[in-house]
Amino acid sequence: MRIITDQCCVKSFKIMKKIFIITIIMFSFFNKTNANYEQLAHEFSFKSIDGGEINLQNYKEKVIVVVNVASRCGFTPQYVDLQNLWLNYKDKNLIVIGVPTNNFKQEPGSNKDIKDFCETNFNISFPMTEKIDVIGNNAHPFFKWAKENHGKSAIPKWNFHKIIIGKNGKVADTFASITKPSSKRFIDLIEAEVKN
Repeated sequence: MRIITDQCCVKSFKIMKKIFIITIIMFSFFNKTNANYEQLAHEFSFKSIDGGEINLQNYKEKVIVVVNVASRCGFTPQYVDLQNLWLNYKDKNLIVIGVPTNNFKQEPGSNKDIKDFCETNFNISFPMTEKIDVIGNNAHPFFKWAKENHGKSAIPKWNFHKIIIGKNGKVADTFASITKPSSKRFIDLIEAEVKN
């Protein structure tokens, strides 16, 4: 009888240990660092896909949606939703910025190839940056800043990861690739942010 009781205690302990570890992992994955925001998003700029500059300082009174994009991704059809978001909200203090990256091996083309693809297939008219890194040591400073101030959820895990910057220049929220820009959850946040 005592052996059975001891075995039950060991099993219970192992289950509790697994639950504890899973809980720790979940909280560390979704954590937001203690943001002190020594810098705001408006202090960053990108090189444009056209060779100019996209200076976030010019969008101080706007909600900024920064999305890392790729032409050969299963989420590439989200370009349609991003263009619709841009068309529907550009007069309501919102800017969409597409950031091509080959970090996930799905954007091998040149800046010209990317621009032609986006204009030909999706009639993209929102600003696009040149192709850059969004993760790792060579990540653009904006993405490093987002990670430092918002935590791991700001790190793109795949293409079409969305970082929403509020009018205050701080990360309002982030959305994983699977969340479409036309989804209710996404649009609800955009509506709230543009009204702030």
